Amino acid sequence: MLNRLLRPAALLASAGAITVLATACGGGSPAASGDAPAYPALASSATCSQLRTQNPDLAGKTLTNAINPHTPGYESISVSDPTKYEGFDIDLGEAIGECLGFKVNYLPVAFDALLPTLQSGQADFIISDIYATEERAASADFITYSKVNDGVLVAAGNPKQLTGIDDSLCGTTTALNKGFVEVPLVEAQSAKCLAAGRPPAQTALFDNNADCVQAILSGRADSYINDVNTVARFVKDQPDKLARATAVTLPYSIGIAVPQGQLPIRNAFTAALTEIQNSGLQTQLSQKWALDESAIEAPSLITAS
Repeated sequence: MLNRLLRPAALLASAGAITVLATACGGGSPAASGDAPAYPALASSATCSQLRTQNPDLAGKTLTNAINPHTPGYESISVSDPTKYEGFDIDLGEAIGECLGFKVNYLPVAFDALLPTLQSGQADFIISDIYATEERAASADFITYSKVNDGVLVAAGNPKQLTGIDDSLCGTTTALNKGFVEVPLVEAQSAKCLAAGRPPAQTALFDNNADCVQAILSGRADSYINDVNTVARFVKDQPDKLARATAVTLPYSIGIAVPQGQLPIRNAFTAALTEIQNSGLQTQLSQKWALDESAIEAPSLITAS
């Protein structure tokens, strides 16, 4: 599903209620009220019908998803229509909205601003290929839906012969998004390099994936580490210039972030996500967006408590 690229103009809040956002452009939410659902079988399922009845504070509202729209396959600006977003995470959020009865609006921010945006109340949830870690759970509650498998993107031919987050990174520069979980992993490897009398493993930090990849293409970085499907997509787009060196298994899951302690929205999203998985829709969306190495995980919670 493609969605209009809209920014919220005002935050409407009431005590004990889930925040909803109005849009700056006349016409309201990305999908006009009354539009036929993109996933009619899901929307009309007994489970989703019951969830809408149980969650009247969500039905008919517009919620904002904070995204970093620079990850092709997950969330990015449509090449064919730059006024729209597209990708697995966009479709997943829309499917949850259809199950629970709300529309989705989008707020694009830098990756390291995702959680602060949610905490400030400018967004109601985050579905943006964000890894659910205990450290991040200090800022939000997470509902997991997929296992993490990273890939290492390098220049074609892998000139530095990189083999993962290991000694091969000594003396090289890794491009990473600010706030990525891989940043401290590379920094820890750098300490090991120095302890062994070798040059450090350096990082170059950027606001989005596209800038990380450009750093490799321009020779300012030797590698970039991220979700393996994201890496594969960049290689597919420029096979003469880029390659995947290896895959790295990390002990994390990808999750949906919701405000801490707001049990109604957390429970509703968990139930809707469970129905989406049970219906086979998450698998269909993964196939649609060529996320060939996705590993669906039954929803579980990662919270600070």
